[in-house]
Amino acid sequence: FPLQPSLPFTLKCKQGKSVLRGSEGLYMVNGPPSFTESTAFQRDSGKNCKAVAFSKDGSLFAWCNGEKVNIVNVTNAQLLRSFDLPKAVCLEFSPKNNILATWQAYTAAKDGTAGVPNLQLHDVKTGKCLKSFIQKKMQNWCPCWADDESICARNVNNEVHFFENNNFATIANKLHLQKVNDFVLSPGAQPTKVAVYVPGSKGAPSFVRLYQYPNFGGPQSALANKSFFKADKVTMLWNKKATAVLVIASTEVDKTGASYYGEQTLHYIATNGESAVVQLPKNGPIYDVVWNPNSVEFCAVYGFMPAKATIFNLKCDPVFDFGTGPRNAAYYSPHGHILVLAGFGNLRGQMEVWDVKNYKLISKPVASDSTYFAWCPDGEHIVTATCAPRLRVSNGYKIWHYTGSLLHNYEVPSNEEMWQVSWQPFLDGVFPAKAVKYQAVPSELPSAEPKPAQAYRPPALRNKPVTSSKLHEDEPPQNMKPQSGSGDKPLSKTALKNQRKHEAKKAAKQEAKAEANQESTQCSASQNAPRSAVPTFTSGDPEVDKKIKNLKKKLKAIEQLKEQAAAGKQLEKNQLEKIQKETALLQELEDLELGL
Repeated sequence: FPLQPSLPFTLKCKQGKSVLRGSEGLYMVNGPPSFTESTAFQRDSGKNCKAVAFSKDGSLFAWCNGEKVNIVNVTNAQLLRSFDLPKAVCLEFSPKNNILATWQAYTAAKDGTAGVPNLQLHDVKTGKCLKSFIQKKMQNWCPCWADDESICARNVNNEVHFFENNNFATIANKLHLQKVNDFVLSPGAQPTKVAVYVPGSKGAPSFVRLYQYPNFGGPQSALANKSFFKADKVTMLWNKKATAVLVIASTEVDKTGASYYGEQTLHYIATNGESAVVQLPKNGPIYDVVWNPNSVEFCAVYGFMPAKATIFNLKCDPVFDFGTGPRNAAYYSPHGHILVLAGFGNLRGQMEVWDVKNYKLISKPVASDSTYFAWCPDGEHIVTATCAPRLRVSNGYKIWHYTGSLLHNYEVPSNEEMWQVSWQPFLDGVFPAKAVKYQAVPSELPSAEPKPAQAYRPPALRNKPVTSSKLHEDEPPQNMKPQSGSGDKPLSKTALKNQRKHEAKKAAKQEAKAEANQESTQCSASQNAPRSAVPTFTSGDPEVDKKIKNLKKKLKAIEQLKEQAAAGKQLEKNQLEKIQKETALLQELEDLELGL
């Protein structure tokens, strides 16, 4: 987030809250259905709030206002602790609320010696500073804890250092690999697992290895190993049950020149040693990959626009394909039964809300100019926001129900900015999963659907009839699972390919049959036409008439192609070749009609 004054906004979600951070100050808002400012938390009106953080269970809230770092109890806003750290720009609570980590920009001493430690770990109960470290980079600044705080880990000089039970006086364990670049601890209960990434060098591939703490004794002790080329950086994603990791490997530059995003590949690694490359059926960037909270499937959004979105199972087989559309992000609800596919950033903010148990589309709301999206922990409400500095105009936030209803809309005054919005988190199980609704819930606000944008037409075509031409054909959603009750095994890739070919041939035959029926209907209609109609040309020779008819059909097709080209459609090579044959076909037709 920006290293500048910011305002937290807290939305209260069913007795929860949200935090807003911006030029209007820092304050909390009660969640649905009231959306009123919380009176318990006194608004911090200063314009220097650079950092905010909720504890994992949502019971504590910390912020830095440019003078101090304060911690309050969210329920009654009682001030629990205050630290004299005016320059703190990053805050984070440990999972069990025992420690608050703070980070400020590192500065070296004037004489060139090492500066003062800028990463500090504070005991929340006593206020004592347990440990200070020098942490020069803001990226990955915070130590990582296991969920029960039995382990804490930091990446230091090609090593991952482990501390146990928040005793930072001694390093309990080390994982040493040449040039360890990144690591991620598994979520959930013990035993804790560690995913580590080592970038390739001197022709050697990059690799990701999975270990179980504290078994780090050489490559044989690894639970799994996956090596790959083409990786300048990776993103590692554990599933909730800590049984598998998804690795998005990226290069900064696509050497083929096909994409300015660079190249991405998606790899799957399981703790049982299995690994695979996830085969994505459309070329192009990987925009987003997310695990379903149930840990047995994941969704990938990928491919040149319009992008595809596909759900895969743990065998990396496609389960459901959502087709193509204007999207670059995916968000599962906290209970995993609803999935939102969205197009933010340079797209128009269109969202598709899907019931992923029945693969049915629930709603298609549009949140234009959104820079932020988040599910409320209740699994029913969504916040979308337009924040500075990404966009400095039309700042504000909207609260939606997943059925598409806009429940609340707040627009920041034109002379102010909003920098951050955040729901108050809750632990799993606080909100039980509810049955999916399809009927939009009532709302006092009008629909937020924008007016449909008219396609641009060049001046030369504005008074002519509109021809239906598309740059691409949209692919519809497709269930990739075998039909339940059929007892068939999932098809192999070759069988699936052959099945698609067979279906395409069948569709082509049906189309040809329909065209033949249409021609015979036109023929009978012409026979029954009034005598005043223009007579059809006949040469008296059935073979010649047949040739004339075929030539006219080809010329009509060429005329349609020329209209499509005039409307701006890019034609294929074989279509352009057809247009080039027009003169020869006209000459042939003229010769036949003249009887030459």
